[in-house]
Amino acid sequence: MRVLGFPVRLLPCALALGLVGCAHDPDTIVTAAVDTMGRQSEAVVYAEAPERAEWDARAVPAGYVADGGPYLLDTGDRLRVFVYGQPNLSRAYTVDHDGMITVPLINEVGVRGRTTRDVEATIRHRLGAEFVRDPQVTVDILQNRPFFIYGEVKAGGQFPYVSGMTVETAIAIAGGYSERASTRSYRITRRNGGFADQIEVPGDFPVQPGDVVYVNERFF
Repeated sequence: MRVLGFPVRLLPCALALGLVGCAHDPDTIVTAAVDTMGRQSEAVVYAEAPERAEWDARAVPAGYVADGGPYLLDTGDRLRVFVYGQPNLSRAYTVDHDGMITVPLINEVGVRGRTTRDVEATIRHRLGAEFVRDPQVTVDILQNRPFFIYGEVKAGGQFPYVSGMTVETAIAIAGGYSERASTRSYRITRRNGGFADQIEVPGDFPVQPGDVVYVNERFF
């Protein structure tokens, strides 16, 4: 039997793929859980109301997986570009609001959403095409972009990122909880592929550079 062109036994998978396809709609946040057989076991869909979502480790958007891939660059990251034998090209650069750095001779280089290896390859190619014979290029991260924390903390704002930090670490950096804070309800907003994802998280959830952490108020 078929429904909309899909065999009934494959329909849950088709629905799961359809939901995931909506995940980058800026007004809708979609998460889906899939079991070990590839079948959709549950899905949570909510629009601009992340406080209603229940924490479920199986329903975390792809961009939230801790240690799930290489670090992707974005606005605020500070980079060191070293070109062997070219002191005028070797310097520190801060990624601007458009996700660019400006390198002498080759001008703007887009780095947002890319790894340092990707940026190395681009600079090497563009320099080698016209300006430097067989350039040897290295790109390192001098300083990660900051994170932000707001809500029921004593001193919210922007802070330098600390490697390995969690939501609880971020709260400590912000001076601790306010008197009205919930100690179990937090949410994170994270850029993911040019869009902002938002999710409720537990206190031991890893924070990444550029995240916005919000500590909710308790209600009782």
